[in-house]
Amino acid sequence: MIAKNLQHIKSTLPKNVTLVAVSKTKPIADIQEAYNANQRIFGENKVQEMVEKYDALPKDIKWHMIGHLQRNKVKYMAHFVDLIHGVDSFKTLKEINKQAEKHNRIIKCLLQVRIAKEETKFGFTFEEITSILSSKEIIELKNIAIVGFMGMATFTDDKQQLITEFSSLNNFFKIQQSHHQKLSVLSMGMSGDYNVAIENGSTMIRVGSFIFGNRNYNI
Repeated sequence: MIAKNLQHIKSTLPKNVTLVAVSKTKPIADIQEAYNANQRIFGENKVQEMVEKYDALPKDIKWHMIGHLQRNKVKYMAHFVDLIHGVDSFKTLKEINKQAEKHNRIIKCLLQVRIAKEETKFGFTFEEITSILSSKEIIELKNIAIVGFMGMATFTDDKQQLITEFSSLNNFFKIQQSHHQKLSVLSMGMSGDYNVAIENGSTMIRVGSFIFGNRNYNI
């Protein structure tokens, strides 16, 4: 079923959209099944769980950290993480840079932008990101590469609200791209809203339940 779900989703995606299979709480066997169906990018939201899966699974998997990241956990994944989606503070960027330098790596990062109306969502404002990207401090961080932005829309059935939130980030992304050519990734959209996100400029979607089935919160 996992392979079939993957095939269905990939068949509907534009060529410029990357699929991140969100494997958080899912067992090794499920991820291996997705891997056998040629999926190579997986997203986790807890560092310890991602480290355990990295150790157990093939090493050509690209692991994405998609959850809220605590600075004291960066060191555990700095030797292998491919992309960190939810960077929402400059202190976290500095810590990622510090740990990446220890492993002689450049770690790709996405700055999380707060586009949702919900108070629980993390992220920078548009103004804060503009300031960070043009700052002298960011140039000094040689072991990170800010390659784009990530946004999480409000959890709602109101399609117009989703369009408003996704399009606002896409417009901001395009403006920033004109000043910073290294920006290439716009991570927006999950199982329930990725089609709307793609219609409004997303180049990377994070899909879990549509691939693996409903999440098991008891793991």
